Amino acid sequence: MTAVSPDVVEIFRRRTRSPLRPRSSDLIPIVFPTFRLVIPSSDALILGEADQWGRNVFVIAQQKPKPENLRTKEDLAKLNHGMLTAQDHSQIARFLQRAATKSYHGEPVTVVTLIDTYGADISMESARHFQAFFIAHLIKDFLTIPVPTVSVIIGEGGSGGALAIQMTDRRAQFDDALYATAPPESLAAIIFRDPTKVREALMISRPTAEELKNLGIIDHVLPAPKLVTDIGGYAKTLGAYLEKTVKDLSRRKLAALIRLRRSRATSFGVYPEEAKKRSGLWSTFFRLTPLRRKSAPLPDLKTFSLANHDLQPGIDWGESNDPAVNPERYVKCGDTSVKSGEPSKGCGAVIPLSQFMANHYVCHECGASLIMGAMGWINCLADADSFKEMNRELSAAHLLHPSLLTQEYQAFLARQNQRTNFHEALVTGEATIYGYPVALAISEFYFAGGSMGVVFGEKFFRLAEYALSKCLPLVSLCCSGGARLLEGVPALTQMVKTINCVTRLKRHGLPYVSVLGDPSTGGAIASYAALGDIVIAEPNALVIFTGPRVMEARGFQVREEDVRGAALCQNSGQIYENLEFYGDIRGIHEVAERKDLKRAIFKYLEFNRNCQPVSNRYWSPGRKAV
Repeated sequence: MTAVSPDVVEIFRRRTRSPLRPRSSDLIPIVFPTFRLVIPSSDALILGEADQWGRNVFVIAQQKPKPENLRTKEDLAKLNHGMLTAQDHSQIARFLQRAATKSYHGEPVTVVTLIDTYGADISMESARHFQAFFIAHLIKDFLTIPVPTVSVIIGEGGSGGALAIQMTDRRAQFDDALYATAPPESLAAIIFRDPTKVREALMISRPTAEELKNLGIIDHVLPAPKLVTDIGGYAKTLGAYLEKTVKDLSRRKLAALIRLRRSRATSFGVYPEEAKKRSGLWSTFFRLTPLRRKSAPLPDLKTFSLANHDLQPGIDWGESNDPAVNPERYVKCGDTSVKSGEPSKGCGAVIPLSQFMANHYVCHECGASLIMGAMGWINCLADADSFKEMNRELSAAHLLHPSLLTQEYQAFLARQNQRTNFHEALVTGEATIYGYPVALAISEFYFAGGSMGVVFGEKFFRLAEYALSKCLPLVSLCCSGGARLLEGVPALTQMVKTINCVTRLKRHGLPYVSVLGDPSTGGAIASYAALGDIVIAEPNALVIFTGPRVMEARGFQVREEDVRGAALCQNSGQIYENLEFYGDIRGIHEVAERKDLKRAIFKYLEFNRNCQPVSNRYWSPGRKAV
């Protein structure tokens, strides 16, 4: 396991998570004497303005509970203390719009964010209100807002809840603060299936300020006072940093700041030595390799032959099903995994394996489906033999900082390579859909659960650049369990990287269609997958930021039927009745069965193409894009 200073565990317990540590509400009155609350704050969020350092400073502050907030049984029973809800994120989005509007009218504006959170709220209430979509849109807002921005991690930076307001022009962190891909308890619940293994989780996270500065996640480390209760000491250091940084940013041109944000986003997770090679390797970025269509069954799929199964012939038993005549393999709906205890729903129908695979692993009797791998999705969405793969050999060894490529992680990657013919959790390339060329990004769930790591983000970036160079629409298929926790915070920043790619496509007017397969969770749904011009989902796709198993481990109630594609698509209809709350979020536009997804994608691509002036049509059936 990755070596880390034993002091990190003590820092986490005695300082980062200390109930006596200064909260945002303690620091703001000292640092911002003219602060005025603009929007009534929730328990976890403070929004206000201050006139300081010659600027109108917009303050966005997260806050964990204080001891006085935890005195009653009702207080102690609340599970989302210190976590921003979908309602909070909506208020932040509107607050940023207000800042951008003031800047547009010529007022000198700077946005400052103070971060101290366990993570985003993972309750069902926030999930039903598109929590993941809010996180993705807030990251997009911070990448594009025409206002200088500064963030400081004053306590704990947890997962997407922190990332949503942390990707600013300048990023600092106190040296006794920690910033991780997920709160240690959640990370432990996911990796070790035991939320009490906080020490082991911290040893993987590498969450300290110095480590994150070396990785380019932050750019300044602030010294904390000796006593964790020293409010004045924290405020003095914070105020001095903000004054210097805000004044420095005020002298910068906004266009240059925005260009720097984009440039930084594309470099996240790429080891500097590899980044230096980029300028001379663009031709290899776009090298296409024809894909041999392999129809091997899914890993762990339980099959049998009739010859060695105890099925009894029924009235439909005929010669074609005689095991002596037909040695084909079969599957039984509801009993499809070789893993003992693996949950499965189904009707018990016995289906020929070839028929099951041709129907994209969906039971023709009851509609129960299995999680499909990248090859299955390519067969489902692309024309036969049209897919050509890009960057097939790209691996973590090419990109990841050597300190993160541990022996344990290398062993993990080797095990994943044994489960699939693809070498990473994202498969990218060019294909055609009913003859129309597209850039295609497909999740490979059977490589590390389709998790987003540095290779995932880099391959998405390169595919987006290819789409731009060829003027192709981009279609993505999300089937992911979240961020690659074993890579630490660099994996988390791939959310920013992929969002930056999508905003680049939008600036150039290229259509982007996002398809949500089962499951679409974690960092994937809280980034690129939520930002499609059109979002289409399988009816049964699980679409949620935090998976049900982690929610249950943390004590939250789960109603999976509320966060499946069909239910969320229905919820999306309510968005149009409350556009002020949802802003640019439109949720899921359409649901379609797997067998109908290809046609649904084509419908929108063709509509977009037909709306273009003839001279501007960038692709047409049977022709290369121009």
